[in-house]
Amino acid sequence: MLSYQHAYHAGNPADLHKHMALAGLLALLTRKSRPVTYVETHAGRGLYDLASPEALKTSEAALGIGSVAGGDHPYFAVIDAVRDRHGPSAYPGSPLIAQTLLRDIDRLHLFELHPAEHAALAALAAANTTIHHAEGRQGSLDLAPPSPRRGLVLVDPSYEVKTEYDQTAAFARDLLGRWKQASILIWYPVLQPGRHLHLLQGLAALRPLTDQVSFPQKDGRGMSGSGLILLNPPQGAGEVLAATHRLTKGILTPVPPG
Repeated sequence: MLSYQHAYHAGNPADLHKHMALAGLLALLTRKSRPVTYVETHAGRGLYDLASPEALKTSEAALGIGSVAGGDHPYFAVIDAVRDRHGPSAYPGSPLIAQTLLRDIDRLHLFELHPAEHAALAALAAANTTIHHAEGRQGSLDLAPPSPRRGLVLVDPSYEVKTEYDQTAAFARDLLGRWKQASILIWYPVLQPGRHLHLLQGLAALRPLTDQVSFPQKDGRGMSGSGLILLNPPQGAGEVLAATHRLTKGILTPVPPG
């Protein structure tokens, strides 16, 4: 949705959950010499300033990235690299996490529809990255299967419209049918109406790897947790998720989905 602005939420507990898993999966996929394709359907601007008025207005990052001490994990290596380049309050979104961890032989396709977010994202593009000013789900389907065929897709809509849960499930089923070598990582928020259950039910037949965590609500409202669904998980993905839990103990609490 064009109204959503992630600058207010960058680095929050849901970002911590999603971005640690993403970084771990990318590191896992790049252990082998074969190139990969990374696709992101809702990329955002790629780089955020946690000292910006937007971030300071919500202070959500204090409950996420501001609460972890670091550790031996590719996510923290990316944070250090980005802050060395962009300053101590910089926070990488998922596109910049992917660009930092992927190699010259890999390909990135990043979709962003919001004009201002797209312009900021385009300023960060590397030589192996294509920035698409287009709706990411349809754009990903149009690309499938890309070259290289081995790859990872991050699906991270805002879910501002309640039908996005069912739409995301239908999209993921369609994409996996067209691109059988892709692993698809879907993020979802845990909110009081429980609409994420439609997403889980819509993908249950594919036997995904799921990971849901809870965290304290900001001012007692909003998200109470964050969930990830991984379709066609690569070998070792379970350990990637377990590592996130170990390094965020006391911040993110694993819970059964639903």
